[in-house]
Amino acid sequence: MSTDAATNWYRTAAEMSKAGVDLYPVTDRERAEVVDRRSGVVRSQLERAEILADPGFGRHFTDHMVRADWAAGSGWGEPELVDYANLSLDPSSMFIHYGQSIFEGLKAYRHGQGALTFRPEANAVRFVRSATRLSMAELPEEVFLGAVEALVAAESDWIADDPEKSLYLRPVEFATEVGLGVRPANAYTFLLLASPAGAYFPQGVKPVSVWLSTEFVRAAPGGTGEAKCSGNYAASLVAQAHAAEQGCDQVVWLDAVERRWVEEMGGMNLVFVYGSGASARLVTPELTGTLLPGITRDSLLKLARHLGIPAEEGRISIEDWQAGNESGEISEVFACGTAAVVTPVGSVKSANAQWTVGDGQPGPVTMRLRHALLDIQTGRAEDPFGWVHRVG
Repeated sequence: MSTDAATNWYRTAAEMSKAGVDLYPVTDRERAEVVDRRSGVVRSQLERAEILADPGFGRHFTDHMVRADWAAGSGWGEPELVDYANLSLDPSSMFIHYGQSIFEGLKAYRHGQGALTFRPEANAVRFVRSATRLSMAELPEEVFLGAVEALVAAESDWIADDPEKSLYLRPVEFATEVGLGVRPANAYTFLLLASPAGAYFPQGVKPVSVWLSTEFVRAAPGGTGEAKCSGNYAASLVAQAHAAEQGCDQVVWLDAVERRWVEEMGGMNLVFVYGSGASARLVTPELTGTLLPGITRDSLLKLARHLGIPAEEGRISIEDWQAGNESGEISEVFACGTAAVVTPVGSVKSANAQWTVGDGQPGPVTMRLRHALLDIQTGRAEDPFGWVHRVG
């Protein structure tokens, strides 16, 4: 992808959202065939059961993964389902030095004898957009979808029969060309890993406390904020550590220019509930090029409208947030993302102020949306959007 094409997409993604264009339309794309090269060696049923009893998050990985490699001149090789194993990398592999690395995150849930995946075609679209922004080889969407289906089918025994547990899928792509020249690499590797994930809130949904960071910013206009690239997360860690030092669970990012417009919480999008009951409406920070266009965010906006709750994008300042909570105009605030789905925000703290959101507990709109989306994802409720895909 040319540099002109990359900047053209990056200019227009936020504009598309403002114009009402769907960034993640439901499509019925083909799935590429994945070559099965498994050895047949897997862990015992007992060992797997012990892991699934308390998997945590990102601590354990299944027996297999999908791999595909790209080289300039020949393009993508055939995707292969292989044993999960260590990688052999040259110390001069370019992603180590220059950060050409992108990833995604999505889940599969147990449903009867098979499994359900949620909006994998949206992740495939965003994976391509991230690659475009970082001048990386774009993985065809059908290869992404074929990899997801093949790995979920192969690892269905790793999906717990519990709607609060899932199989977390981590697609990743990185530059593997050997060399120290600062330019787009001419070789890349794509991997799809699977990790059993436990309940995000094992003791029930708990609100989090947040720190408004004015010292650090996540992304600046024209930067990589809309891409799901590894460097964005590395740059966030110092601010998250600072939030923890202030006694808060998460950091809230503000805009890079004025340091007053609310953008995201950690690696999640934020949503504000104005009003209550029948008059409740949602407002989420608009896409500006510095926010990740979250798939859970997109799903919740569409689901809210389907449930009769108005939902829109807009600008929210820290002054708006504090005044809205104090007056009761803003009744609830929650964050949303793949891992937690929906996380209530209970209190806010900054260098100059601190306040409580509502009564500090999960609000009714927050919990209604969380349950409604989880019910669709796990097959407990009808899917009116065509988001859920059955595997097996």
